[in-house]
Amino acid sequence: MALDLSKVKEREALRSQREPYWQRIRPGCFLGYRPSAREGAGTWIARAYDEDQRRYSLKALGDFGTLPGKDRFAEAKKEAEAFAVLVDSGGQTEEKVETVEEACRKYAETRPDASGRFRRNVYSDPIAKVKLAKLRRHHVKAWRQRLENKPALVTRRKKGPQITRTRAPSSINRDMAMLRAALNKFLAPGTPDTEAAWQEALKAIRNADRQRTLYLDRGQRRALLKEIDPEAEPFVRTLCLLPLRPGAVAGLCARDFDKRTSELSIGKDKSGRPRRVLLSAAAAKHFDKQAKGKPGDAPLLARANGKAWDKETWKRPIAEAATKAKLPAGATAYTLRHSTITDLVNNGLPLLTVAQISDTSAEMIERHYGHLTQHAAAEALAGLAL
Repeated sequence: MALDLSKVKEREALRSQREPYWQRIRPGCFLGYRPSAREGAGTWIARAYDEDQRRYSLKALGDFGTLPGKDRFAEAKKEAEAFAVLVDSGGQTEEKVETVEEACRKYAETRPDASGRFRRNVYSDPIAKVKLAKLRRHHVKAWRQRLENKPALVTRRKKGPQITRTRAPSSINRDMAMLRAALNKFLAPGTPDTEAAWQEALKAIRNADRQRTLYLDRGQRRALLKEIDPEAEPFVRTLCLLPLRPGAVAGLCARDFDKRTSELSIGKDKSGRPRRVLLSAAAAKHFDKQAKGKPGDAPLLARANGKAWDKETWKRPIAEAATKAKLPAGATAYTLRHSTITDLVNNGLPLLTVAQISDTSAEMIERHYGHLTQHAAAEALAGLAL
């Protein structure tokens, strides 16, 4: 059972020792208590992690002996949090984060995927205005219920009827995980089985991730490319050559392709971390053709009007071509990503390398593709050429 330094009786029962008894306030911030070796009030210590120095900094807070015993923890906690803010900001006080919305916006500053999810599910929701200090389990539980009841849009057309479907458990888990990560950055988990335990309402739905089973072999992908509208062919061919998310492909600029080294820089993706991929000869030839004559900031794979592709413009041509090619129902842009990952794993590329190329975790690759038979292959990426 975790130590609760806010309780006077628990503190008084602690044995005197040199090392303080620590309680986690939030990630990177701890409050310590060292009982007095003699009669008298014990002393408090703050500990905060310095990202730049990659070590913890300590600060003695004193014994708060002028305050009643029941009030000392609250005052010590307040000073420990202030110390952590100073350490985290390099000695400069940063803006105070008070509400759920402010915590989410701060968290999303360096995480593009989080920004979109919060905009859709948090900022316009009643939970956004709840102060972190007053956040309780029932607030988060109500938010989760609203999220689960909210239909997912299949189309986002400005004109005509909107098509929706029931929100998938895996999608709910991803939305909850993002909010949990943001709150966990600024708020310590509450005591289990109490209203303070806000985190308990964000437990993931078990077995929600459905295994991706729709796979298009090379013959089916060739058939798709044969039927695809010429405008969308370069975009779809890219999805057949590399295991990238459609959004990452749409975000590529001409300068992201380096002809000299046959490398592709991918900056706009789910993790937000840029990465470089060494291309096969077929892929390098394909991108060289697409980049020719374009300024560096132009979309590498542009539509006829020069604009980048997006979810609403790539879905229809792929769906129409899939029907003409008589592909299995449910074939989408993401099916092509899954199919190229499957080929990489089957061609013997290490799972960690596949994870790095496709911008996902090795755990996810193992979960969804670990059952595949692995064969030795020296050029797994080159094997994706159609």
